[in-house]
Amino acid sequence: MSILAILFLLLSSAAEAQRRSSSITLGSSLTPTSNTTWSSPSGVYAFGFFPQHVNCYAVGIFLPDKTVVWTANRDSNPTVPDDVASLLLSTDGRLILRRMQGQDVEVISPSTTIASASMLDNGNFILYDSNSRIIWQSFDYPTNTLLPGQRLPPGKELFSSASETDYGRGIFRLKMQRDGNLMQYPINTPDTGPYAYYSSRTSGTGGNVSLNLDSDGRLYLLNGSLRLRNISNVRFPTQGSINLMRLDVGGIVRIYSFSLGNLTVTRRLSSTTDKCVPIGLCGVNAFCILMDNAAECQCLPGFVHVQSGNNTAGCSRNFLEQGCPKIDDKLKYNMRRVENSEWEDNSYEILDMMSEEECSKACLDDCNCEAAFFKDSQCKKQRLPLRFGRRNTENSNIALVRVSTTMEPNMGGNSEHKSIIKKERRIDILLIGIVLMSIGFLALLTSAIITHKNRKNYSKISKEDGAYFVEDIFLKVFTFEHLSEATNGFKEELGRGASGTVFKGVLKNGQKMVAVKRLEKEFAQGEREFQTELKTIGKMYHRNLVRLLGYCLDGDHKLLVFEYMSNGFLADILFNQEKRPNWEERMEIARDISRGILYLHQECETQIMHCDIKPQNILMDGNWCAKISDFGLAKHLKQDQTNTYTGIRGTKGYVAPEWYQKQAITVKADVYSFGVMLLEIICCRKCVDYSRSEDEAILEEWVYDCYATGKIGSLVGDEMVEERKVERMVKIGIWCVQYDPSLRPTMKKVLLMLEGTVEIPIPPNPSSFLSSI
Repeated sequence: MSILAILFLLLSSAAEAQRRSSSITLGSSLTPTSNTTWSSPSGVYAFGFFPQHVNCYAVGIFLPDKTVVWTANRDSNPTVPDDVASLLLSTDGRLILRRMQGQDVEVISPSTTIASASMLDNGNFILYDSNSRIIWQSFDYPTNTLLPGQRLPPGKELFSSASETDYGRGIFRLKMQRDGNLMQYPINTPDTGPYAYYSSRTSGTGGNVSLNLDSDGRLYLLNGSLRLRNISNVRFPTQGSINLMRLDVGGIVRIYSFSLGNLTVTRRLSSTTDKCVPIGLCGVNAFCILMDNAAECQCLPGFVHVQSGNNTAGCSRNFLEQGCPKIDDKLKYNMRRVENSEWEDNSYEILDMMSEEECSKACLDDCNCEAAFFKDSQCKKQRLPLRFGRRNTENSNIALVRVSTTMEPNMGGNSEHKSIIKKERRIDILLIGIVLMSIGFLALLTSAIITHKNRKNYSKISKEDGAYFVEDIFLKVFTFEHLSEATNGFKEELGRGASGTVFKGVLKNGQKMVAVKRLEKEFAQGEREFQTELKTIGKMYHRNLVRLLGYCLDGDHKLLVFEYMSNGFLADILFNQEKRPNWEERMEIARDISRGILYLHQECETQIMHCDIKPQNILMDGNWCAKISDFGLAKHLKQDQTNTYTGIRGTKGYVAPEWYQKQAITVKADVYSFGVMLLEIICCRKCVDYSRSEDEAILEEWVYDCYATGKIGSLVGDEMVEERKVERMVKIGIWCVQYDPSLRPTMKKVLLMLEGTVEIPIPPNPSSFLSSI
């Protein structure tokens, strides 16, 4: 027994001696050009500067030939500033980049003061406190590589590098999810199946599943101590070599062997041989095609690469879009096709029983249609950008893309793009032009007669405030009798608002369900709201706006006919414990709504303020896509107008403070309302609830209090959500509800924050405006 004790002490002393032998003490420093490093005892691994780009450096861990296995400051910019004099473990216990000018840059920021550091022979860089306790280690924060003995625990993820010479964060991620599933995604996408291009199919196996790498290169999932699944089961030699796993630039997981003898790297195993499998490889408006087993990125016809020499950065149009083409401009556009291609489907309208030519024409005739997918007699209209494109010979889908006929077509190196509309001889065009002019003249004459005949029916409303709406909007006109029949005498009520009631209806063919909004006769602003809603939504198409199908203006009867949203109002599912969506679903709803508001604020001909953003005005379609409705209070801004003065509009609890102060109103008022609703989406409760304790009654105040005191988890109750995700969304919400409109972000910035594209600074106290409640 005493011999075993002595042996244990000897081994412990040897391990401690090894730690001391590689110990990095306070005051130690490295310089970028001296080629000095903090090495492990055997010299296999080193911590220090390595080349980044041309004549630049980054800080990280690497093997002898500068094969990088870990990179510092990867989430921001790993490139060391030009004026950095040294990498310093300072005497006050910080690991910093000491600059000749400007503020020092922290490389690693542990919660406790550093007393020493060491680079171990297993590739782990460790920081210690004054009691020799580990306060930080690189194995807990992997970047794009796993080393033998290292694990990827639940909730952690690897990110690819930006390029072979840029070790900043790239566009792909490998995540060990808390549900036990190992998944691969493009960055800035939700952790849900539709966005994944690899899954270990181990969902539901528990919250303690981790990805592990053995020294022989075997990659597997462990559930506690139980081996759950082998990801790769091939063994590679370990003598004189190190086997490591890397998520490569192109999004593919590979096993490499590094030879300690000749310092060479050999690729041993790849997760796939199809280099187009990682979705999003080519960026937007481009697609991936395999050429001689290599991934090649090609632009859509009419597009060019946005970065010369970087074909993965996506493509943009090589012609200037002139907005909605007029009738006589339509010959300036045609549709070009990309066969056997698959894309992310963000259809805003689906048409059935169509030929390819009819699909092309339907897109050309639709001002908002920039592309369409045609397959199996189905036509799916799309907006740009198109994402996740690749050529797949087994997929019969055809992408039809609107291009200008006045520019030189960009084939993107692909001879298979064919024009749908063939160039005809000039004589044919002349004949067609004469026929179209004749038909147009007859149509205008007929329209003028009908308009004159029916003008009395709406002369009152069309004279108010110089209003115009019927002449500029192409919508189906219904009679009151038709809509009364469709709604079975306005029997089934879907919802009720200040200006009217919404009923469920079925049009005569018995197949098209609709929602019919009837404005109440006694509502004083009814006519103006009717006009506003027609004028606002009648000319808009967007995936996240409820589509207006038609209207009825029959005597005193004013009705609007909308597409039917089968999953009802967001408020009904958000504040219902049994129907409540999960976290990822709620975040997708928030992103949907932000896209719709962004369209109103920045993508319409003139800025539109909705003025009544709230869960009761958000509807959910059959695919759980969120759509904004009820534009009765919307306010149009003129081309050169950025603000307006008007009476209070909206619903208490969601109304921005500036409304009550009689200040100029901008689109930032909608941002405030969205912020309140985002907090509701996060917490699944109403913005004002006096049934709760005084501290929790006002949601905005309670959320900020929880954020400021580090109690973020209490906002989602028992729901299993990563705290960092909740904190990120809370910070966005707090920024949106700032009392000062100038501090609120634009909806463009809000969407970027929701998508995870930009960093979110720490928000100040929103200084809640209590009298607005």
